[in-house]
Amino acid sequence: MISYVKGPVAHRTPSFVVIEAGGLGYHVNISLYTYTKIEKSEQVKLLTHFHVKEDQQTLFGFYDEAERALFRLLIGVSGVGPTTALVVLSSLNADEFRTAVIGEDVGTLRKVKGLGPKTAKRIILDLKDKLMKESFDTPTMLSPQSNTQRAEALSALVNLGFARPAVQRALNRVFAAQADPGSSEQLIKLALRELSS
Repeated sequence: MISYVKGPVAHRTPSFVVIEAGGLGYHVNISLYTYTKIEKSEQVKLLTHFHVKEDQQTLFGFYDEAERALFRLLIGVSGVGPTTALVVLSSLNADEFRTAVIGEDVGTLRKVKGLGPKTAKRIILDLKDKLMKESFDTPTMLSPQSNTQRAEALSALVNLGFARPAVQRALNRVFAAQADPGSSEQLIKLALRELSS
């Protein structure tokens, strides 16, 4: 499993980038959201999802954990493949998508190219409860460094056995209390306090 790819950008388009890492050029498919975040960056770190089919192996890249989590939820819906999931994430940001699903707004989802009414309804049916239970959003004013620290803290705490939704809520409370909680280690300690309170 490739968790992320980090290195200089050898080639860049709105739909994919080639990142050089360890002497190899990784072709990574991305959404427009990720493209806008890395458009001017020479060095990037993208979280990845490695998708394997019988005749194809494809790497998908994401600027943050919120986008990757939504992508993985989407491809779990019957009839939604990774390409369609990327189109959804290119057309709607995480908040817009979450609002549309929770609000059962079929019209908004149908504006996404390639999504018919049946698939839009299936996405709502499959994901509404999951999105209501779990918060994927990261505070909008976080710096790239804080986003990285949040992703590292989330991963570490989930690996320690804490439930992802509980960790997300704890991290939200930490960032709500202080915009810059310090290092990743400090953020983990603060989140642990929230989880044990």
